[in-house]
Order: sequence, then structure tokens, then C-alpha cells
Amino acid sequence: MDRSLKAHIEYLLCIKISNIQSISGGDISEAFLLETDTERFFCKVNHQNDAYTMFVAEKLGLDAISQTKTIAVPKILLCEALEKGGFLVMEYIEPKQTSSIDMERLGHHLAALHRHSKTNMFGWNKANFIGSLPQSNNTDSDWARFYVQERLVPQLKRAKDSKLLSAEEIPIPKTLLQACQGLFPEVVPSLLHGDLWSGNYLISADGTPYLIDPAVYWGHHEVDIAMTRLFGGFGTSFYDAYSESFPKIGGEIARTEIYQLYYLLVHLNLFGSSYQAAVRAILKRYF
Repeated sequence: MDRSLKAHIEYLLCIKISNIQSISGGDISEAFLLETDTERFFCKVNHQNDAYTMFVAEKLGLDAISQTKTIAVPKILLCEALEKGGFLVMEYIEPKQTSSIDMERLGHHLAALHRHSKTNMFGWNKANFIGSLPQSNNTDSDWARFYVQERLVPQLKRAKDSKLLSAEEIPIPKTLLQACQGLFPEVVPSLLHGDLWSGNYLISADGTPYLIDPAVYWGHHEVDIAMTRLFGGFGTSFYDAYSESFPKIGGEIARTEIYQLYYLLVHLNLFGSSYQAAVRAILKRYF
């Protein structure tokens, strides 16, 4: 972190930063622990052209989750543009190694978030991001249509344009929609985290579960669960606790793979050909 940004943050927060430590904060932005004599803050800095827009979307997502009063998120203190890029400052949550009791609590709190439903529309009031990729959220009253048009089609087009998938491998939207309509149940919109892998939650020192780095929208609650299963890191006590509110209704295996297809396409478009085989297998199996 350069001196001018340090001084700017000190001025805006009326603090004196005594120590700055570079820490892990994901693949997209630089992350820092800022320490004063009495407080600690987490700061993300990114100098890409769309960084400030990304940070605003992150702030709005965290605010939306916070307003449900179902699960904790870090408090945002600053979200500011730079001459190029932007930065975000929030409270620092001291993490601890998770236990089965912690994961059980996370399962209950996530279920409470998913029970929060105040709309009959799927999507969100504005576009946001999934990782560093734009995520369209045009609203729709039909879940299968929303999922195909707003999730699968844009990522498939991106993969085709980048020559990561061939035109012959990509089903037409009508085929995608017919398959999803046949597999998706009637869905009540839930507020989703939207990108719930193991790096996007943490357990604080006092055992409180926190969600970070959301890509929120109203969707089927199983989408978040499908993402938790894609790369692991949650455990039996989490799923047992969650299922108390959302018991299985049948067809979860197919829906999980179709919901994971979106995230695999995102990873294909972000990180390249190592995800081709997984994407192709799901496309062949269901479409």
C-alpha cells in the first residue's frame, strides 16, 4: 500500500495506522491488515478499471445480507474510487479454526438467510460480479428461464468467443430451457450469497459465522448449496443443520450438477482449459 493511500484512509477514518501487513484476500485484489493502537481493519485495493464498480457491488451485496438480520457480514467503513481502481475498508474479523459446532451454526444461519424471501421475482435490481466477471441479473418470474438466460447463456457465449468451447458443444437456449424446466421444481426466491465456496465464509474468534465477497441475487436456495459441494470445505454438520430447514425433495443430484455448471463455466472463463472436461461432461449429460 502506498503512502498516499495510507494517509487518505487515516484522514477519512480519523485514525493513525501503526502497521500495515499484506494478507491473503483472494485472487482479484491486494489485501491488507491495517492496525492502529486499538483497532484493526481489512482493506482491499485494486487498480483495474472496473475495480470501484466491483467494490460498490460488493458493498451493496453485504448490505443486503446484513439487512436480513440472519447471518453476519463485516461492516463496511469505506468504499472509495481511486484515480485508477478503488479500495474497500471494512472491519477485520479475526478468524479461528472451525469446529463441527461452528459449521452447524453456519448451516442454521445460511438457512435463515435462504428463508428470507420478499419477492416473487428472480434476479437483482442491478448487475454485479461473479469473481471479476460481470453477472447480469435482469429479473424474471420464471426460475428456469432466469437461470438459462442470465446465468448459462452469457457464460457459454463468453467461452465460445474465447474458443474455450466450440459452437457444436453449446446447446441452443431452447434446449437448455427445456431441460431445466424438466428438472427444476417450483421455486420460491431466496436471497443467495451467490458465490459460496469455502473462501467466502469465515468463523470469528467467538464462533460467529460471517459471509464475505457475495454475488447476491434472488434465486433457488439450492444454488448456494451446489457451490458449497463443488470444491468442498463445509462438512457433514453444516449440511445436517441446513437440511433441518430445507429437507431434500428429490432430484438434487441433477440440479446440483446443473447449478455447478454455472460456476464451472465461470472458472473456465477466468482460468482456462483445465475446467473444460467438467463443463463438457455436464453439458453432454443433461443437454
